[in-house]
Amino acid sequence: MDKVFKALADPGRRQLLDHLHADNGQTLGELCRHLDMSRQAVTKHLKLLEKANLVATLWRGREKLHFLNPMPILEIADRWIGKYERGRLRVLAELKKTLEGDADG
Repeated sequence: MDKVFKALADPGRRQLLDHLHADNGQTLGELCRHLDMSRQAVTKHLKLLEKANLVATLWRGREKLHFLNPMPILEIADRWIGKYERGRLRVLAELKKTLEGDADG
């Protein structure tokens, strides 16, 4: 999970993920056309995103296609957002029970 947080911390890498979300399965050249950074910088960012399992690759002939893998983001949401949301929902459910009990009595 630390690799995912580190990868998401950089705005350039988030921008890369946004481009893959909009048009999944792009080559390095296609990604570079949309970004204001060097080919070497995009390559470096993609490698870090791959290590964090946020980007998966597939070779098609001589082309390397890059695909967004949203699973690590979902795992973060479940781990860090979901557990806090569950607590809030539990409190709201208890409040609803209390208010319904007051209305009946």
